[in-house]
Amino acid sequence: MEQNNETMTTDFILLGLWPEFHHLIVLTCLILLVYFLAVVANAVLLLLIWLDSRLHSPMYFLLSQLSFIDFALISTTVPKMVTNFFSGKRTISQVGCGAQIFISLTLGIAECLLLTFMSYDRYIAICNPLRYSVIMSHTICTQMVLVSWAGGAVMSLAHTAYAMHFPMCHPRVIPHFLCEVMALLKLTCEDISVYVKSVVVSTFLVVLIPLSLIVASYTLIFHAVLHMNSLEGKNKALATCSSHLCVVSLYFGPAILVYMRPGSSTTPKLNQSLFMFNAILTPMLNPLIYSLRNKDVIAALKNAVISRCPYKG
Repeated sequence: MEQNNETMTTDFILLGLWPEFHHLIVLTCLILLVYFLAVVANAVLLLLIWLDSRLHSPMYFLLSQLSFIDFALISTTVPKMVTNFFSGKRTISQVGCGAQIFISLTLGIAECLLLTFMSYDRYIAICNPLRYSVIMSHTICTQMVLVSWAGGAVMSLAHTAYAMHFPMCHPRVIPHFLCEVMALLKLTCEDISVYVKSVVVSTFLVVLIPLSLIVASYTLIFHAVLHMNSLEGKNKALATCSSHLCVVSLYFGPAILVYMRPGSSTTPKLNQSLFMFNAILTPMLNPLIYSLRNKDVIAALKNAVISRCPYKG
């Protein structure tokens, strides 16, 4: 009766992550732990980049934006999901659903564009180091960040407005842990074939084109590394790129499988798992990858700890 009353309103019902799973309390607590680790890791990385003058470089400025996006992305989904689970109320308002779609899409597209700019930054640093400070000036870096956010916001607004304007003729139950465009559109009886085609086109623009540019950048980078005479120089160049390549793989892999895999709409459970990976696990893994594999970040963290713990003779 409660669920019937809920479906008579304009609210949506989020079924959550794998509602048939028998140990949801354990899964939810694990997700809370991941959320805590992600928030702490990204907050620490942001503070280190802001406070340590040695990290005031274009690469770390772009990395700080990535950490902020990860922090915001996981905060868009997990608190609502956990609140719904423990309260027993699985509803989300129509405005809240639209806001969640808009914010998560904006952050996802912005991260995609930002990762592309970060690969360009590594290309300039390794292939054109003498002009690095000129090409990657503070103005250019700021413009890169603004383009990432603006591109994400514009495309997200278009998708959100289109998805939310349809009347819903099915029960307003979304088999997902967040409001997601394709899951939402399954509730309408109208023909969405045109929109599905637009999703393919927009995915090509925000996933395949950036991924192609990233591959092109690293092709040139590896070509330059192979022609380096110094083994130390090769190792340093590869070390600065390996973290970024790991993050790119974690982000683009699930995104391609969700939006460009044939028959993706017929495998909602797999899509949920991929969304969980992108929206929950990746924001925790990204700062750890950059921190554990980066000597500058580790040194900044040690200095911060030492400065807060004065020597006691």
